[in-house]
Amino acid sequence: MKYARLKKNADIQKLFKRGKRIFSGALTAVYIPSPELKLAVIVSKKHGKAVKRNRIKRLLRQAFYNTCQSIPVPCSVILLPKVQDDYSLKAFERSLLSCFKKM
Repeated sequence: MKYARLKKNADIQKLFKRGKRIFSGALTAVYIPSPELKLAVIVSKKHGKAVKRNRIKRLLRQAFYNTCQSIPVPCSVILLPKVQDDYSLKAFERSLLSCFKKM
C-alpha cells in the first residue's frame, strides 16, 4: 500500500494540535483522519547522533510500510519513537500493530 509523506511544517503542527495520541511500547503515534494515507517520522536528538537517528527513521518507515494494510481508515500519522537502548524492526512492527488496533 502506498503512502505519502507529510513534509510541511503547517501540516505537522495542525496534526499535533488536533490529532489523537496513541501510546505503545516502542513509540507514540499522533493521527487524524484524512483523505489519503500520510506519514511523518520525528526523531529528536535525545536518540543519539545523526547516523542513529537516520537508522531509526528508516526502521520506522519500513515497519509502517509492512503494517499499513491493517489501518482501519486512511489518516495522517506522526510516529515518535521512545528512547531505548536497542531499536528493531520487529519491535516497531508490534508497536504499530497495537496502535492500529486502538485507532
